[in-house]
Amino acid sequence: MADRHALMLLDSASLYFRAFYGVPDSVKAPDGSPVNAVRGLLDMIARLVTDHRPDRLVACWDEDWRPAFRVAAIPSYKAHRVVGGAEAAAAASSDGVTVAEEVPDALAPQVPVIAEVLAALGIARAGAPGYEADDVIGTLTAREVARPAGERSPVLVVTGDRDLFQLVDDDAPVRVLYTIRGIKDVEVVDGARLREKYAVASGGAYADMAVLRGDPSDGLPGVAGIGEKTAAAMLAKYRDLPGLLAARDAGDPGLTATQRRRLVEADDYLAVAPGVVRVAADAPVRLAGGADPAAADAFALPRQPVDGAALVDLTERWGLESSVRRVLTALANR
Repeated sequence: MADRHALMLLDSASLYFRAFYGVPDSVKAPDGSPVNAVRGLLDMIARLVTDHRPDRLVACWDEDWRPAFRVAAIPSYKAHRVVGGAEAAAAASSDGVTVAEEVPDALAPQVPVIAEVLAALGIARAGAPGYEADDVIGTLTAREVARPAGERSPVLVVTGDRDLFQLVDDDAPVRVLYTIRGIKDVEVVDGARLREKYAVASGGAYADMAVLRGDPSDGLPGVAGIGEKTAAAMLAKYRDLPGLLAARDAGDPGLTATQRRRLVEADDYLAVAPGVVRVAADAPVRLAGGADPAAADAFALPRQPVDGAALVDLTERWGLESSVRRVLTALANR
């Protein structure tokens, strides 16, 4: 499926984690260092460019994987992923200390290599101080959608994280390419897919459902007793979260006494959770290397590497010949 002129946004950490676990750890550099995540991510980029032919592509980066504003709202947010666990997260948060995410020992050294290879290729990499990659994606999507219709490009968000389904918008259009298994199987998520699989009417409704359902993998408790199907049914009846809460407060008979009680008991959580679940649309995005992200060609995909000498050195040092060759072929033929 070609998406000529599309803006493609990569949820980089999601993808290199997926590559790390999807490519055997026997894939190593000449010096024996693991490069399975590097190779896997490059192969994924080659496949995405070949299949979808975007004009622009941005590798979106976590500059803060556990932003202070989200932790302040819900202290349990991603606490279980902190090095040392939830107790370390609580102690660090109380002291205002930045905490590190648990990353496999074999993956951590590969992340800087990925950044160097992307730079040599000329593929844009963007982050935002104090924000996650999801927020960078949300902001770049919002900027694209805000452009006049005649100047707007389709947006393709590539991720293994369902949280970004909230950005799906058929009118814009914004679609998600969801990596289901490994690094090869990709599911196209649009409005029809949200209605079919999750019984929600839009990306915004998906975000409201996620608030109600919660997400243990992100440390979000949700509303007790309200799972995905119940949340979707409530939103179908009351349209959105504010409508549901208005019905709760009005004693609407469409809610059972138990549902109303549970929504009341979760009032403090529901007051802050939307600000945690929804991605930012106004993060201060900056490009690696200092380029202006507002420039017309800021995210343009090159047809050849911008630093051939550096790419050759990285390719030989890390044993990336076949993967780099696939990316270069994809870039040249798009």
